[in-house]
Amino acid sequence: MNGPVNGAVPAAVGDHRDDGPVCLALGRTARGRLPPLPAAIAAAGVTALLLAAGMHGPPTPALLAPFVVVLLAGPSSGHPHAGRLDWLVPPVIRAIEYGYLAVLGFAQGVPAPLGYVLTAVLALHHCDAAYRSRQGVRPRGLVLRAGLGWDGRMLCVAFAGLCGLLPIAYAALAAYLGVLFGGEGVAMWARSGGGGVMVDWEEERA
Repeated sequence: MNGPVNGAVPAAVGDHRDDGPVCLALGRTARGRLPPLPAAIAAAGVTALLLAAGMHGPPTPALLAPFVVVLLAGPSSGHPHAGRLDWLVPPVIRAIEYGYLAVLGFAQGVPAPLGYVLTAVLALHHCDAAYRSRQGVRPRGLVLRAGLGWDGRMLCVAFAGLCGLLPIAYAALAAYLGVLFGGEGVAMWARSGGGGVMVDWEEERA
């Protein structure tokens, strides 16, 4: 497979975090001084603990988890992510978001198809973004901001849960993000003529 198209530079590690406006604002406040990996691991641990507490008691701890997680992981968004193990940060954040949506939905009685569709839309979006970065093709900043970021999506779900509207939030997010990311993805690859991707089948068979 060929390299980045049009001489573009692949995205940096931090670009794969998929941070939203809240995390980006916290990152600017911290000025890149906070190391991202310890913060992401701490956020994952807190998410697991609060989800466990919410499953075996009142749902409030689980619904408040995104607020705590954003405060933990958000300030590190401005870090250059140049450390030896900082490449682990985006996968940890993906695990936090997907795990939160899956476990919360199961615990609060959200229909399984809604949870599955929402998680699938996010997974396809992140896979598409990762593949594009290898080709030097990046989504437009406006689309990424409209996608709310992992922090914005988790906060929206938490607000909806506190208002008793969790199934509606899952359905609305799945529909909105599916149209947003799907439409933008199709338009992007159409404009780039398929991204200039060529596969050497002889090399693939070797």
